[in-house]
Amino acid sequence: MIKPDLSAPIPETLGKLHFVGIGGSGMSGIARMFLAAGHTVTGSDLRETAAVEALREAGAIVHIGHDAAHVGDADTLVVTGALWQENPEYQYALANGLPVLHRSQALAWLISDRRLVAVAGAHGKTTSTGMIVTALLALGESPSFVNGGVIAGLGVSSSAGDDALFVVEADESDGSFLLYDTAVALITNVDADHLDHYGTHEAFDEAFVRFADNASELVVISSDDAGARRVTAALKHPNVVTFGEDPDATVRLTSVDTAGPVSFTLAYRGSEYTARLRVPGKHNALNAAGAFAVLVGMGFDPQRTIDAIATFGGTERRFELHGTVRGVSVYDDYAHHPTEVAAALSAARTVVGEGRIIAVHQPHLYSRTRMMAGDFAATYEALADETIVLDVYGAREDPEPGVTGALVADRFQDKDRVAYLPDWQQAADYAASIAREGDFVITLSCGDVYRIIPQILEALDTSDTAV
Repeated sequence: MIKPDLSAPIPETLGKLHFVGIGGSGMSGIARMFLAAGHTVTGSDLRETAAVEALREAGAIVHIGHDAAHVGDADTLVVTGALWQENPEYQYALANGLPVLHRSQALAWLISDRRLVAVAGAHGKTTSTGMIVTALLALGESPSFVNGGVIAGLGVSSSAGDDALFVVEADESDGSFLLYDTAVALITNVDADHLDHYGTHEAFDEAFVRFADNASELVVISSDDAGARRVTAALKHPNVVTFGEDPDATVRLTSVDTAGPVSFTLAYRGSEYTARLRVPGKHNALNAAGAFAVLVGMGFDPQRTIDAIATFGGTERRFELHGTVRGVSVYDDYAHHPTEVAAALSAARTVVGEGRIIAVHQPHLYSRTRMMAGDFAATYEALADETIVLDVYGAREDPEPGVTGALVADRFQDKDRVAYLPDWQQAADYAASIAREGDFVITLSCGDVYRIIPQILEALDTSDTAV
């Protein structure tokens, strides 16, 4: 995979932009913002998707497949770290002296002099960003934003607003979140991940310290997460607000009720504010506490803020219902780390009632699968009733010998509750054969596992009800 030079200067003008992999969750949002700013945008992707079609409708020219000719007369190439060195469009740009920008560099160019709220953390970024954006709109503001997923109530992952405010989901996976001139930094947690880039837990923590200390106005950080506490202890920033269940948190979460959509109370400066969200799970109560801390820290009224956050209706690929067939509901979730999987399955347990949870796990990255196979197995065995394991979605990584989904399945203590089925049709048929009325089937990964959902729904429709 390529490793863009994030220290390279960003050109003063970018002209016409060509996005390689324009349909990706991060790339599509940034491309939409450049279209809104009046730029000519072209791009390429491997397949037709809803994101690709939406970009075409917004004015982009999008090609399917990768070919040097697709670059055309573009002035700047925008890429992600998931690009292969051999990509013909990338090689064309190098050969012809076109500036090549990582997507975070392009976003940093867009933000320039805006008042930036940047949301970082190993988990919860997309939902927290969505909560902040939704609340700002409900509070009468008009922020620009770029999120890592579509905000359900808005139908988009990015939009250009009229205010000076700009809200972004900041990606820590490759250190690119350090590029931004951040005013308000939200750190949801510092659960060690992406060690393929950072090398050590200490380097991962240090990146978050730099991100926080560089914020010009305010740092909001979890009081509960162990990694976040390490980062907080190292901060030199004069304005740090903490949130969580810790008794000493600036914004303290109490009285959490996870029966159905989660409800809770936030204690802040001697007053209490209650809310009931439209989404389930304790993790979403924590996300809401972080969003609340950001907004009240920026000067918004606490009661109006918590009421505004409660209007948030979720984001795509976060416990998203795709259909119900013969009483079996099929959901999709972006969870791709053991902590995220635990949060997603725990939330599902609060609403499944007497039904069972059948998890379909697509391991993401060979390095993560190798390092965390046991953690994944323990999480699924503890929180799902049945688990189906697919093969690894490698994304930006080359295959590793011996690293397959079998590594996860083999770490289960009870082998009767797991099936390693790399063939997707077999996996879909198996899920349908064991599902019964009231059960949830949940696909989990930030890869392309959502594409198996039509197969699962069709298999449910044509199979006999399991006994």
